Amino acid sequence: MSEALKNQRTFALVGHGGCGKTSTAEMILFNAGVIDRLGKIEDGTTALDTEPEEIKRRGSIQSGFAGYKWKKNDHYLIDTPGDANFCGDRPYSLAAADGAVFTIDAVDGVKPLARKAWAAIENAELPTVIFINKMDRDRADFDAAFDSLSSSLGISPVLLQYPIGIKENFKGFVDMLSGQAYLFEENGKLAKAGIPADIADEIEVLRETMIENIAESDEDLMEKYLEEGELSPEEVAQGLTSGIKKRTLFPVCIGSALENNGGSFLLDTIQTYLPSPLEHAPWIGEDGSTRDSSPDAPVALFVFKTIADPFAGQLTVCRVLSGTVTGDMTLTNTNTDSKERLGNIQMMVGKEQKPIKGEIGPGAIITLAKLKETFTGDTLSSEKEKFGLKKPAIAPQLITFALAPAEKGDEDKVFQAIQKLLAEDLNLKLSRDEESGDILLSGMGQNHIEISVEKARRRYKADIILKTPKVPYRETIKGNAEVQGRYKKQSGGRGQFGDCWIKLEPVTKGDGYKFVNSIVGGVIPKQYIPAVDKGVQEAATKGFLAGSPIIDFQVTLYDGSYHSVDSSEMAFKVAGSMAFKKACEQAGVALLEPLMNVVVEVPDEFMGDIIGDLSSRRGKVLGSDSASGVTEVMAHVPMSEILQYAPDLRSMTGGQGTFTMEMSHYEECPPQIAEKIIEEFSKKSED
Repeated sequence: MSEALKNQRTFALVGHGGCGKTSTAEMILFNAGVIDRLGKIEDGTTALDTEPEEIKRRGSIQSGFAGYKWKKNDHYLIDTPGDANFCGDRPYSLAAADGAVFTIDAVDGVKPLARKAWAAIENAELPTVIFINKMDRDRADFDAAFDSLSSSLGISPVLLQYPIGIKENFKGFVDMLSGQAYLFEENGKLAKAGIPADIADEIEVLRETMIENIAESDEDLMEKYLEEGELSPEEVAQGLTSGIKKRTLFPVCIGSALENNGGSFLLDTIQTYLPSPLEHAPWIGEDGSTRDSSPDAPVALFVFKTIADPFAGQLTVCRVLSGTVTGDMTLTNTNTDSKERLGNIQMMVGKEQKPIKGEIGPGAIITLAKLKETFTGDTLSSEKEKFGLKKPAIAPQLITFALAPAEKGDEDKVFQAIQKLLAEDLNLKLSRDEESGDILLSGMGQNHIEISVEKARRRYKADIILKTPKVPYRETIKGNAEVQGRYKKQSGGRGQFGDCWIKLEPVTKGDGYKFVNSIVGGVIPKQYIPAVDKGVQEAATKGFLAGSPIIDFQVTLYDGSYHSVDSSEMAFKVAGSMAFKKACEQAGVALLEPLMNVVVEVPDEFMGDIIGDLSSRRGKVLGSDSASGVTEVMAHVPMSEILQYAPDLRSMTGGQGTFTMEMSHYEECPPQIAEKIIEEFSKKSED
């Protein structure tokens, strides 16, 4: 098994939305013989985008999976979404991979969303092959796209292929390592050719630069290169392989996925340079323990995706971390301590499941059906030698919508339908507004929420109406106050008595809540002090001005009194709550609104309109950057002003503009805005 594992590859396709990742996956699967024709996203015929919502919007909304063989070696592919609305759980997919194929397109190069995708790869520390796609497009600019890798990402790209022709004349490439030129034939086949005379000198210079870059990544190679002025082909290959695995070098391939140009070369590059599962660093557990990525280690599987299949039921997608797996095994979920029998082990290719027979070692991406108590983020391991992988961190939800049933009285049906989506989408959060009773759905953006609701309507026949998004306002303390909270109640028999003195003061932005116990001499018994803390926290959660949580403050409990019979935890909790409300009144409270980091990309001619529109939304433009006829505008904009931005941007730019947004920070609301929000809250509370 070890020999086969040395040649096994498990990688994730990563890039910004629209760069052609799914088409690249399609090209890979076609060249590997898994599919017999190239599907197209526009036609809804790709192997990996199979959800009706993906076909309708022509883009991935969840990761796709496929296994295939290349030159008799097992490869496992994870196609991750690039749209900011749907890539929130990307860290889980990257945690399941040994390497990555980072895709950009030759038209736009490294866009803002591409930088975010690259940051995710960096965070996962994955050795990476870069694929410059769409070389045959009308506005393709290979030089600009290649240069953007170092200028925007700060990496050392190593050019493995130089294009012969560009745009509609893109007809082949020069393999920079061998110096051999190839021309494209039908079905992605390659024909050897001579290097065209008009690029021969440039190839020579670039090849020399490539070898220098490879030599610089290794001290011994650099020493030899400086002494002898050259390196053997074996030394170049060895230096390149070592640099890629150390993440000091990043090989660059080129092609056109839609035309199947460059597919076999990309597959060879993945096979040659990306690491095997045996080379993966030891896995780190939640408790700090480690587990080797070895077939001889105890069995452990990490669940990184759960899929609700309308026919097969729940499908659990796992990465084999360690050990050798067979279908007759019963493993323990280290998160819940429940036992799960694996049963039939399958490999996914899009929506199809193919059975895997025999023993399965580390690196394999497998699918298990009908697990009862195991979901995304769980680890299955042997009972005797348990191991729970440390879960990757994911971004918090950015936007909240209220949901309502079309028919009154169907609230529970709506709640249950959405709840079923939570298992397969970590970035959705379902809750209820205690005051209004509204069902609240939080997600990564408007598209994310809308498509999730669309999915719930289709799958679970729930007629759901989306209501105005809920802006997560916050409140904070402006000054200091020292007050008493005294709760005394006598109603015959044992009464209630709690008495505390607290000092309330603001803390540095972002420091959260601090509780300081300064009680001396037992004026409040120890068992009642946590109750004061709890009373303060509960009051802070409900807010003071507009029902929004109060943040960034410190409460010091420094005095009080108690009654030997009537005092209780409940009495001190009420006293703490009363003291906090009184302190807020004295110290003063400000309403904070969330500001979003917004990046808008539009053709140059729309820049003025966009900046004017952002300013009218109380936005602060931070700067702009123009390249290749496209302007990128960066701004801070209050969330309340940009919730419905997508249709407005489409209207302003004729559908040519794109934007991303993420939470930046909180700032104090302007007085006139704050007054309006507080007034609306008061009216709602009265109703």
